[in-house]
Amino acid sequence: MDRILLAAPRGFCAGVAYAIEVVDLALKIHGAPLYVRHAIVHNEWVVKSFESRGVIFVEDIDDIPSGSVVVYSAHGVSPEVRRQSKERNLTIIDATCPLVTKVHNEAKHYAAKGYFMVYIGHEGHVEAEGTMGEAPDRMVLVETPEDAEKLDLPHYEKLAVLTQTTLSVDEVNATLSVLERRFPHIEKPPKGDICYATTNRQMAIRDLAQQSDLILVVGSTTSSNSNRLREVAEQLGTEAHLLMSPEEVKAEWKTDYKTVGISSGASTPEVLVEAIIGELIKGRTDVSVEVLETIREDVTFKPSRDLIQLAMAKS
Repeated sequence: MDRILLAAPRGFCAGVAYAIEVVDLALKIHGAPLYVRHAIVHNEWVVKSFESRGVIFVEDIDDIPSGSVVVYSAHGVSPEVRRQSKERNLTIIDATCPLVTKVHNEAKHYAAKGYFMVYIGHEGHVEAEGTMGEAPDRMVLVETPEDAEKLDLPHYEKLAVLTQTTLSVDEVNATLSVLERRFPHIEKPPKGDICYATTNRQMAIRDLAQQSDLILVVGSTTSSNSNRLREVAEQLGTEAHLLMSPEEVKAEWKTDYKTVGISSGASTPEVLVEAIIGELIKGRTDVSVEVLETIREDVTFKPSRDLIQLAMAKS
């Protein structure tokens, strides 16, 4: 190995940084225990660090004692989860990524106007469950172009398509082209649903794959966008692996590849990337570490002023 090439952008997106900041503020205001519905972001390291501070992650609202505080994760929740929270008299702090909220709003908009919706997403993913919960009787999920080919829909005068925010751009375009061919009157939201960070990280990994012999994506196996990054690199013919810790680094990665490209998912802290770089170059001074910048990001989401002021008052 002669050099390590770092993708830019990589790692935390604005939505993840926002969700983590919201939980931090909620801990300052309410203290522990603090309940969070689902993993705040799909990264075990982030989850464990919050657990060590007294955050309790639950999948079911019924597992939260009545009258407690609940933070909704970055992935969003369905109206049914909100109803259950109200029933248990929970104080709600919402850390849903604003770009996920945008898709929820589109679902509500189309449902109110009598549309039936096709949702491109991954079955069982918490974001998909939350969005589809906005109109469960007016929405069907497809995962692949093959699903879109087989989709058997009665004729709807009004038909629209929505997308999970963390999918591969190519994957969505392939599925979308099938839907548009089969249902020419299907409507798309004015602005695409795949979030800017997913798109940017996929663009960066394309650039990286063209200059690397091996790609390492630092991220969790449960992270949709991290898995997509590995797949994009593989589709371009570059060997790629998803890993979370230095212990997963293989000896041959240090010797058998000239240029190793590294990126990380939108929920991956930079400290994990640094740990893996440290393992790759351990005991060596002849490996150059360079950044390959594809696009510069300047998007940020700020928690509500009320939340910030309450936290400041407590501190």
